[in-house]
Amino acid sequence: MITKEILENVIDNQQKDFERINAGLQRDVFASIPQIDSFATVVTGLRRCGKSTLLLQKLREEKRKVVFINFDDIRFSSFDATDFNRLHLILKERNIEVVFLDEIQIMDKWEVFVHQLLRESFTVYVTGSNASLLSIEMSSHLTGRNIGFELFPFSYNEFLKYEGLNPSVETAKQYMEFGGMPEYVKNKQKIILSQLVDDILLKDIAVRYSIRDISSLRMLASYLISNVGNYISSNKLAGMFNIKSVSAINEYLSYIENAYLFFFVPFFNYSLRVQQRHPRKIYAIDTGIISALSRSMKDDYGHILENLVFLHLRRKYKQIYYYQNKGECDFVAIDDSNKYLIQVCSELTDFNTERELNGIFNALDDLSVVNGKIVTFSQKDIFTYNNKVVNVIPLHEYLLE
Repeated sequence: MITKEILENVIDNQQKDFERINAGLQRDVFASIPQIDSFATVVTGLRRCGKSTLLLQKLREEKRKVVFINFDDIRFSSFDATDFNRLHLILKERNIEVVFLDEIQIMDKWEVFVHQLLRESFTVYVTGSNASLLSIEMSSHLTGRNIGFELFPFSYNEFLKYEGLNPSVETAKQYMEFGGMPEYVKNKQKIILSQLVDDILLKDIAVRYSIRDISSLRMLASYLISNVGNYISSNKLAGMFNIKSVSAINEYLSYIENAYLFFFVPFFNYSLRVQQRHPRKIYAIDTGIISALSRSMKDDYGHILENLVFLHLRRKYKQIYYYQNKGECDFVAIDDSNKYLIQVCSELTDFNTERELNGIFNALDDLSVVNGKIVTFSQKDIFTYNNKVVNVIPLHEYLLE
């Protein structure tokens, strides 16, 4: 429990600290942030990917009375559900109209408080680092009165703006190496990414889900970082890290995915049961994390390139699969009824061109799609077969589409 006086002091100090922050690069998605009367805008994404800065940019655009409150603050360590009543009173006394609530999901009963604010016509923005928790708690108490919005690390376009670079083969490779975490792009110190991953494993996963075996959780995360672009199966993972059961492995993987650290791409099939019988493919939230922390992939540019293409797709599409039949196509992205087929290959050569083309042309035929793409580091070309067209496009052009 926190007294009203202490709560006011914390809010005032946070407000001063927040207003002194450099708003930095305006994100490409800034204009897309949704805001509808009587709906909470919920911004989710990885820790330190820029959610608070995005809110700062939004806050400075506001003409109404606003307040910013960050709950991931040691001064809120004794805050409990009853203190929301005091916070509500403070907002009323100060005639606040717009409320920015940062990392609020760590507080019990936060969703009830947000619901109360919406009923009283406050404009509410919420951020959090756990997609599942936010969606479950929002749906149970806000009954659809929330709009979700995902924020990712810097895109290639944002990376170019931040670094003052132009699109090219070389700058695309730099982006692949450094990724898009703002603090790491600025400082280039690997300890930043190492500490980030550890904070996610401890704060967003172990503490939240009462996991005591931190060592096994860390080993699992290290294994995933070193195997992006590869297939994983819960059955094969069980027992590898002192996590004995398949159900426990599945829980760990879901926690990791909900914290936005990794994504697991399923096999494409219209039957969910068939999908579940096939292994999934692993991709990390940021290629800088792979380059900095992987034990085995530092020179595996093909898989890191594939990870980068996945992230570009994931910014636009929620439904992404890999396709396998007579050959393999790396990605099938689905938007409404449209399908987009993407193959990834660092370089087309005499040894692999036929295999790569067979994989994507087979998928185009099977899925009744006319056009596909192969993303490479630097090549441009075009191939046609049976009225199907595959465009070969260099990475730096593809990432700006």
